[in-house]
Amino acid sequence: MSQSMLNMYISFAGMALLIISIGLIYLGRYKLKGILSAIVSLLAYIAFFIGGIIIFYIVFSGPTG
Repeated sequence: MSQSMLNMYISFAGMALLIISIGLIYLGRYKLKGILSAIVSLLAYIAFFIGGIIIFYIVFSGPTG
């Protein structure tokens, strides 16, 4: 597998984490109450942070070819 394809799959994982974090933040804020809301929100922010770091890495790693 080439470096370009590997970067593409890694970026898909980063985008998936960002989309999952959007859904979890919505779920934690509007649908859940109490401690469960806090746990889901914490997981959402962790997914957002990891997804953001992955996308930051892919964007600033430069072109591959």
